[in-house]
Amino acid sequence: MNKRISALIETLQMKKSDFAKTIKVSAPFVSELCSGAKRPSDRTVSDICREFNVNEMWLRTGEGDMFVQRSRNEEMAAFFGDVLSGQTDFRYRLISALSRMTTEQWEALEQVAVNLAEDIKKADP
Repeated sequence: MNKRISALIETLQMKKSDFAKTIKVSAPFVSELCSGAKRPSDRTVSDICREFNVNEMWLRTGEGDMFVQRSRNEEMAAFFGDVLSGQTDFRYRLISALSRMTTEQWEALEQVAVNLAEDIKKADP
């Protein structure tokens, strides 16, 4: 499993310290996991799978895909859950502002997006 954890960190293009923070363990512990000096607990495996959308079967045995395939609705639900459970950062403030928009404001925003897409298409054929 140590090689798969190392491969995951590399695939995610993360520093071990950032990976450790995300799953709430120490950076030295992650280094020990990667080297094979330590084995992750079931809870650590669960945390890795939940936080990084990792296929538990792959992590434990190497079988299957590295990541769980989610539908667009599942991706959106996970995103909104993350935004709502965290700090009031830019994502939170943006979603909050969007949630207060009227139908007319949504239509105007859609037109701005359409115009922008057309301008980009013209500029880069």
